[in-house]
Amino acid sequence: MKSNPPPLPVVRTVAPLQPLAWLAAGWRDLRQNLAIGVAHGLALAGFGGVLLGVAHERFWLLAGALSGFLLVAPVLAVGLYAVSRAHERGEPVGFALVWHTWISWRGRPRHDWRLVRFGLLLALAGTGWVLTSASLITLFAPAPVASPHDFLQYVVLAPDNYLFECWLALGGLLAAPMFASSVVTLPLLLDRRIGVLAAVLTSWQAVIANPLPLALWAALIMLLTLLGLLPLLLGLVLVVPLTGHASWHAYRDLVDASTLQPREGDD
Repeated sequence: MKSNPPPLPVVRTVAPLQPLAWLAAGWRDLRQNLAIGVAHGLALAGFGGVLLGVAHERFWLLAGALSGFLLVAPVLAVGLYAVSRAHERGEPVGFALVWHTWISWRGRPRHDWRLVRFGLLLALAGTGWVLTSASLITLFAPAPVASPHDFLQYVVLAPDNYLFECWLALGGLLAAPMFASSVVTLPLLLDRRIGVLAAVLTSWQAVIANPLPLALWAALIMLLTLLGLLPLLLGLVLVVPLTGHASWHAYRDLVDASTLQPREGDD
C-alpha cells in the first residue's frame, strides 16, 4: 500500500502591514551581503537589457517579454533566500553558498530538480503570457506598435478602444494565480523536503489565510519593480536583492515548516 503524503505545513496569519517588516528585514540582509545582492541584481538587469536590445523595435513583444521575465525572476533569486537562511542560522555566507544551493549539499554533487521543475513551470507561464500579449497587441492595435510611443498612442490612449484594458485584465488573470502559486513556494522548496505540488498548495493556503497582507505585498513588489525598471533597468540592481531577501522573511513569517524534514539529505 502506498503511504499517505505528509500533511502540509501550518500556515500562520500575519498583521496587514507585516510586508513592511519583510522589506526592513530584507534591507538588513542586503546591507550585510551587498556584493552577493548586487551580483544577483546585475544578472537580472543584464538579462532585461538583452530583452530590450532584442525587442527595442518590437514593443508589442517587449511589453510581454519584460512582464513574462518578471514571472521567472523569483527562480533566479533562490541564492538570496539561501543567504538569508544562512544569516538566520548563524552560518557563513559567501558566493560558494549560492553555488552549492543549486549544485550540491553535504559536499556531494546533486541537483535539486524540484527547483528546476518549478522554474520550468514559471518559464512556461511567462512564455504563454509573452505569446498572448504579442498576439493581442498585434492583432487588435489600430496601427503597428514598434516603440513605447506607439504603445502609448495606439494601445494606452487609443479612443474607443479597450485594448489596453483587455491587455491589463489578461495580465492580471495570469499574474494573480502565479503570485498565489509562488509567494512562498521557492523558499519552502529550498528549506524543506516537500514536493512541488505540496509547496504550491501551501503557497495558496498562505494567500487565502492572509489576503490583505499578501495583497499589500504584491502591490509593493509591483511598485518596487516598476521603479527598478524606470532608470534603464538599473534600479533592479537593488530591487531584486531587496525583494529576494524580503521574500525569505515572508516565508518564515507565513509558514511553520518545522514538521517537515530539512532539505539537506537524500530525497
